Amino acid sequence: MNNRFNLLFYFKKPKKYTKSMLPIYMRISADCERTEISTQRKWDPTRWNADAGRAIGTKEDARALNAHLDTLQSKVYEAQRQLIAEREDVTIDNLKMKLEGKRARTKMLVGVFKEHNEKLKQLVNKDFSEGTLERYETALTHTISFLQWKFQVSDIDIHDLNYEFVTEMEFWLKSVRNVSHNTAVKYISNVKKIINICLKNGWLNKDPFLGYKMNKREVVREILSEEEINTISTKIFATDRLAVVRDLFLFSCYTGLAYADVKKLKRNEIAKGMDGEQWIFTQRKKTDSPSRIPLLPEALKILQKYENSPLCLNKGVLLPMPSNQKMNAYLKEIADLCGLSKKMTFHTARHTFATTITLTNGVPIETVGKMLGHRNLKTTQHYAKILDKKVSDDMMKLRHKLNARTPKETIEKTITE
Repeated sequence: MNNRFNLLFYFKKPKKYTKSMLPIYMRISADCERTEISTQRKWDPTRWNADAGRAIGTKEDARALNAHLDTLQSKVYEAQRQLIAEREDVTIDNLKMKLEGKRARTKMLVGVFKEHNEKLKQLVNKDFSEGTLERYETALTHTISFLQWKFQVSDIDIHDLNYEFVTEMEFWLKSVRNVSHNTAVKYISNVKKIINICLKNGWLNKDPFLGYKMNKREVVREILSEEEINTISTKIFATDRLAVVRDLFLFSCYTGLAYADVKKLKRNEIAKGMDGEQWIFTQRKKTDSPSRIPLLPEALKILQKYENSPLCLNKGVLLPMPSNQKMNAYLKEIADLCGLSKKMTFHTARHTFATTITLTNGVPIETVGKMLGHRNLKTTQHYAKILDKKVSDDMMKLRHKLNARTPKETIEKTITE
């Protein structure tokens, strides 16, 4: 980065010069280039100190001229200081833009966003998943649409971003795009990452998100009860298509694996665990964190059912997974045929594993988190809500314990407490 420059005040003699007042110019040299700017002042050369670049004397006219030149010089040095602070090269063009009140080589939001997404694209399946790229691409599309709606422009200077921009984008997402609160927060958080890139690179001095709260609202997640699982598992379907989807869904109910992890599950990820039973040893696609899951008998039966499937053998996977879109569409059909009013998606199975299959049956939450591949307990608590049935069972045990006490024990307990 070039930060060096020179400044000189000098007389510029006209072609037909006669002994008279001469115009004073300010010459700025930087990066092997130079420019001359008129000071809008004239002065007598006989009253001029060429080395100092100032008028000679203490009279009022000399003091006024020198004060004017000092002001011009200060503006140039301030422009240089701002360019250095903004990590911009101190060039003639940049200095002139600063002196004219313009921004030097400004950054545009959509341009920075596209550059970020292009780099992310090259790291897919290395540091990021395809789903992460898809979310940022969608967030970029929404950002461009919002700029057209709000400002009738295709891009915006990052220095023009402010608190109003953020809140207006949230309003647009919820009203025009009709997305939920949590979905709007996700897209805005993607934009915030781009702003953080600008802040960390020194392109932006003020955070437009300052004071903006991005709190997700708690969502009641659909889970299936034990009775509903039995209804689905015993239902006889007229087509193999729905029977296969039912099996895949139940496999996730008994393993807790997400769609992407079931889809990529291979034979070499099934091995004997420390207890001699069959376990799943895999890496979660979303977080790349390890997941170790002992296979329950119901899950093993489903794996055995499809172990000779031509589709699985050709792809080298354990289960014949359709696309996520088709899977969710078929699950809706299954729910209707089984008389279930709940909105079922494939991820419902993961929630069901965390609650109905494990927590409700007394599996500690730390163990559940380990099998789900969570990095911290807070994430597990978010997925695995304690069911009313679990609360009821725990309170029933307490009732039995209290009822079993003799009157004497109850009195002594009360006095002790």
